[in-house]
Amino acid sequence: MRLVPLLLDEQVHPDDLSRLESSYGPNLIFLPIERTVEFPEAILLWQDDGFALMQLRAEGPSMHPDLALLLTTSGSTGSPKLVRLSRRNLQSNAASIASYLEISQSDRPVTTLPMEYTYGLSVLNSHLLAGAAILATERSFVEREFWDFFRRENGSSLAGVPYSYEILRRLHFSSMELPSLRVMTQAGGRLSPSLQEYFGKLAEERNLRFYIMYGQTEATARMSYLPWSMCLAKKGSIGISIPGGRFELWDEENQLIPEAGREGQLVYWGENVSLGYAETALDLTRGDEHQGCLLTGDLARRDTDGFYYITGRLKRFLKIAGKRLSLDNLEQLLARKWPLWEFACAGTDEAVRIYVAKTEKSQETADAISWFLSDHTNLSTACFQVSFIASIPRTAAGKIKYGSLPQ
Repeated sequence: MRLVPLLLDEQVHPDDLSRLESSYGPNLIFLPIERTVEFPEAILLWQDDGFALMQLRAEGPSMHPDLALLLTTSGSTGSPKLVRLSRRNLQSNAASIASYLEISQSDRPVTTLPMEYTYGLSVLNSHLLAGAAILATERSFVEREFWDFFRRENGSSLAGVPYSYEILRRLHFSSMELPSLRVMTQAGGRLSPSLQEYFGKLAEERNLRFYIMYGQTEATARMSYLPWSMCLAKKGSIGISIPGGRFELWDEENQLIPEAGREGQLVYWGENVSLGYAETALDLTRGDEHQGCLLTGDLARRDTDGFYYITGRLKRFLKIAGKRLSLDNLEQLLARKWPLWEFACAGTDEAVRIYVAKTEKSQETADAISWFLSDHTNLSTACFQVSFIASIPRTAAGKIKYGSLPQ
């Protein structure tokens, strides 16, 4: 039997899981035993160690022969939009990452990121490809048991998103004794200059390799890396393209920008570029629609040494605590929950700003909105700032004027 998995957080919201199940019609589901009650009509095929395999229907959807894996692209926000990945995508990106990180059989990375997250999955794939051991734990940075495990098993590398490194700094990471640590990697959003300075200097002092990286699920995982030796010399840079890939900058007319210093849309070419998207079961039969070219939706510039710097976003996405959020999807989610209210979402990679067209200001309502979004995204309520305004500014065509929202 040919299986194409869709990887999800085991705590995915029931409404979101139901929406995905009805959109794609999978024939099997593997889930925690306590969640089997959500599928009362399914047939239990196997259970052990707290998990169960269940049959939802006799046959799954038709799929293209190149399709190997499905990943979500906008977090757990109820959107059925998925990224379609091939075996070639996974193989090429894992090989490229293993090459520039110099991964060998002697490496022993510890799991710090979820496997359904493209960054976490890439750590697993690149190290397994090189024959390295994986130190699997459910403990987190803030638990003493994590560090006891890391030392006892001679962990060699750590991976984290910007928020992970903020936690490490608060934990006084510089005072920890970790003699087996050799490599640290960061992706999942822009690292603040102060954190880059802190960990860049620490890496120099301890003879560690600290890599800052850039990627998207649509590129399987990685598109660029900042060589460890340039960490302090190229602050704010996402570095250079990974082995086997290349970057271009395009202007508003989709023409190539040859000169350094000029801003344009960042475009990536490589074998790791996904097949395309899926929003319905029928889309799973589609072939390679990207043809190795990904318009990232990010604005960037290139310096005279060939290093790239992200300067903004063309599309309405944020990355908060390593989780990619679609602001449009958040608006749709809120509208489904409170259909009589109007919402507009904006923000930065620090927090989402939710504007509610409601004359009555209520802390209780603000808290309800924050908790609702927290529940659907698995982010802290502190990541959502709610403001009440008289009306949502719109154009004559009815489109929201995000630039006119109060700051």
